[in-house]
Amino acid sequence: MAELPAMIQDLALILMVAGVVTLIFKKLKQPLVLGYIVAGFLVSPNMPYTTSVVDVENVHLWADIGVMFLLFSLGLDFSFKKILKMGASPVISTCTIIFCMSMLGVCVGHLFGWGKMDCIFLGGMLAMSSTTIIYKAFDDLGLRQQQFAGLVMSVLILEDILAIVMMVMLSAIAGGNDLEGGQMLQSVMRIGFFLILWLVVGIFAIPIFLRSVRKLINNEVLLVVSLGLCCAMAVFSTKVGFSSAFGAFIMGSILAETIEAERIEKLVEPVKNLFGAIFFVSVGMLVDPKILVEYALPIVALVLTILVGQAVFGTFSFMLGGESLKSAMRCGFSMAQIGEFSFIIASLGLSLGVIGHFLYPVVVAVSVITTFLTPYMIRLATPAYNHLEHHLPTKLIRSLNQLTMGQKHTQEQSKWKKLLMQMTINTLVYAILSSATIALMFTFFLPFARKLLPGWELHWYANAITGVLTVLLIAPFLRAMVMKKNHSEEWKALWAESNHNRLPLIFTILVRMMIAVAFIFYICNYLSRFTNALMITIGVVVIILIILSRWIKHRSITLERLFILNLRSRDIEAQVHGKKRPLYEGRLLDRDIHIADFEVPLDSQWMGQTLKQLNFGRKYGVHISSILRGGWRINIPDGDYIIFPGDVLQAIGSDAQFTAFREALEKERFGVDSDLEKREMKLRQLVIGSDSPFIGKSLIDSGIRDVYSCMVVGLEEGKESLSNYAPNRKFQEGDIIWVVGEQESLDALLASR
Repeated sequence: MAELPAMIQDLALILMVAGVVTLIFKKLKQPLVLGYIVAGFLVSPNMPYTTSVVDVENVHLWADIGVMFLLFSLGLDFSFKKILKMGASPVISTCTIIFCMSMLGVCVGHLFGWGKMDCIFLGGMLAMSSTTIIYKAFDDLGLRQQQFAGLVMSVLILEDILAIVMMVMLSAIAGGNDLEGGQMLQSVMRIGFFLILWLVVGIFAIPIFLRSVRKLINNEVLLVVSLGLCCAMAVFSTKVGFSSAFGAFIMGSILAETIEAERIEKLVEPVKNLFGAIFFVSVGMLVDPKILVEYALPIVALVLTILVGQAVFGTFSFMLGGESLKSAMRCGFSMAQIGEFSFIIASLGLSLGVIGHFLYPVVVAVSVITTFLTPYMIRLATPAYNHLEHHLPTKLIRSLNQLTMGQKHTQEQSKWKKLLMQMTINTLVYAILSSATIALMFTFFLPFARKLLPGWELHWYANAITGVLTVLLIAPFLRAMVMKKNHSEEWKALWAESNHNRLPLIFTILVRMMIAVAFIFYICNYLSRFTNALMITIGVVVIILIILSRWIKHRSITLERLFILNLRSRDIEAQVHGKKRPLYEGRLLDRDIHIADFEVPLDSQWMGQTLKQLNFGRKYGVHISSILRGGWRINIPDGDYIIFPGDVLQAIGSDAQFTAFREALEKERFGVDSDLEKREMKLRQLVIGSDSPFIGKSLIDSGIRDVYSCMVVGLEEGKESLSNYAPNRKFQEGDIIWVVGEQESLDALLASR
C-alpha cells in the first residue's frame, strides 16, 4: 500500500489539533484566533513533547493562500462608498493613530537596539488593531449597538485599508532598503494609479459579466468564478510588482459592489475559515519558547506600549476626529491590542528576509497578552473618564467637549471647492483610463500590427492604424475629461452669481483641454516624426472634433451611466428588498440618538404581540422606525403590527435606552424546554363505553382538543383505513376512535372515559 503523502499527514494533524484546541477556547469564551496560535505552537518543531508537522514549507504555502483569502473576504465586506460617506472624522482619527503608534513602535525598537527594518516593521505591526478581536469583544460585552462601537469599527475598516497600502510601502522600502522621499512618492503614485484603474475597470466590467450569466450561475459555479477572479487578480497584482494579498483585496472590494456580494461572502466563508485557520496555525508554529524567555522584557515593554499608547494617542486621535472626551476614551481604550494584520505584516517581513526571526514570536506573544486584556481595557474606559472628570477642572472638560462637538457640524463646502474637487477627481480618473488604454495598445496591438504589415513602408501604416484606433478608444474618456461638470449645478450657480467667476470657469475648461491635447500629442510623438507645432495642432483639432461629435458624446454618456448603474447596483438591490438603512440615519441632531438593529430571537416572548401591547416607547424609550421581515422593509409600523420571530427591529434611541432594550430582548425568552422528552406525540385507541361522558356530544362539544389537548385523527369502522371523523357527528357507545397527543394528555383523556 502506498505511503500517505506528508502534506496529507500534516493537514490531518493541524486540523485535528486545531479542532480540539479551538473547542477548548470556545468553552472558555476566548477568541478562536488564539486557539489556532496555540494549536500551531503544539504541532511546531519547537514543541518537543508533541507530534510536529513534517513539511513546514507546505504549511507556509497554505498559509500564504490563507492570507490571500482572508484579504479577499475583507474586501467583500468593504465598500469604498462607505469610506466616502464617513467624512473626514474617521480618516483623521485613523491616520493619527497609525502615525503615532508607528512612531512609538519605531522608538521602542530603537531603545532595544534592533535593526532599522525591524523597527520599521514593528511600527507597522503596533499600528494595526485587530478588527476580529474587537468585534468579538463588543459582541461578548453587549456593546455592538453602542454609538462609540460604530465609530471604532469605522476606524478599523480604514486601518485595514491603510494596512494594505502599508504592506505595499513596506515591500518597496524593503526592496530598495531606502527611505528617500522620491521613491516613496513614486510608490504612492504607482499604488494610486493601479488602485483607481482596477477599481474603475473592475466595477465597470465584472457586474456586466455577472449580470449576463446570472441565470446560469448556481452556488457552486459562483464560488468557482469568485475564487477564480480572486486568484487572477492576485497573479496580476504580483506581475505589476504588488503582493498577491493586495490583488485579492482589490478583487474582493470590486465584487463587494455587485448584487451577488452577499452570496459570494457566504460561499467563500468556509474556504476562508479553512485556509485562515492554517495561516494562524502557521503563526503559532513560529513561536519559540526560548525566544519568548530571552525577549521577556521587550514583550512586556511592547504590551505596555500598546495599552498606554492606544489609551493616550487613541483618545487624542478620536478627539481630533470630533468626539467628546468620554466617547474618545471609550474608543481609544477599545483599540489597545494587535492581531491578524500584525501577523500578516510580520509574515511579509520574514518572506522578504528583512526582519529578524525573533520578531515574529515576540509579536505573537504581545498579541496574545493584549487580546486577553481587551475586555478589561474596554471596561476600564468609563471608570478612567470618571476619574479624570473628578480631578480635571470642569471648565476644561466642558471646553474639550464643546471644541470637539463643534467640529461635527462644519459648514457646507463652498461651490468653488466642491466644483474643483469634482473636476480634479474626474480628470484624474479619465486620465488614468486613457493612459492604461494607450499602454495596452502600444504594448500588444502595435507589435501585432507591425507583424501583419512588415517592412519599412508598411510600418507607417501599422503606426497610423494603431494611432487612429487608440484615439477612438480614448475619445469618450477625453470628451468626459473636458466637458463633464460644465453643466453642473455648481457651475451654473457660479456663472450666474458674478461676472468675475466666468473667466476662471472658462480657464478650467482650457486646462482640461490642454491635458486632453497632451494625450493626442503623446500618441503622435510616439508613432510619428511630425514637428511639435504640427502635433499640437493635430491635438487641438482632434479634441475639438471629439467635443463636437454626437456619436462620441452618446458613447461617453452611455459608458458613464452604465458605470454608475453598476456602482449603485447593490444599493438598488438593498432598497428593493428593504435592507438599506434609512437616509436620515446620519442626520439625527442629538449626538446621543442613533439607529440600531435588533433581531427578535426565535424563542422570544414578544412574538405574536403587537407593538401597542409591547409599548416599547413607554417601557424603554425607544421607537421602532422600521421592521425588516423576509427581505422586506415595513416603514413606520403602527401599533397593530404583530412581531414575528426573526424580525429585525430598527429602533431609534440613545445608548442607555438601547442597553435596556437589548437586555429585555435577551431576558424575555422562553428558554430551553426542560420537559422536552415529554413532548413526544403518541397515538392511542379509545373505545367509547356506556358510561363515557362523550356519548351524545359532537367532536366540538366534547372538549377533546380544547380541554385535554388531544386530537381525533380517525374513526375505526372495520375498514383497512380509518374514516375521517366529522366534527358534527355525535359520539355513540362502542365507537372506536384513534387519538393523538402527549402522554400526560392521553392519560387524562383515558381516565375521563
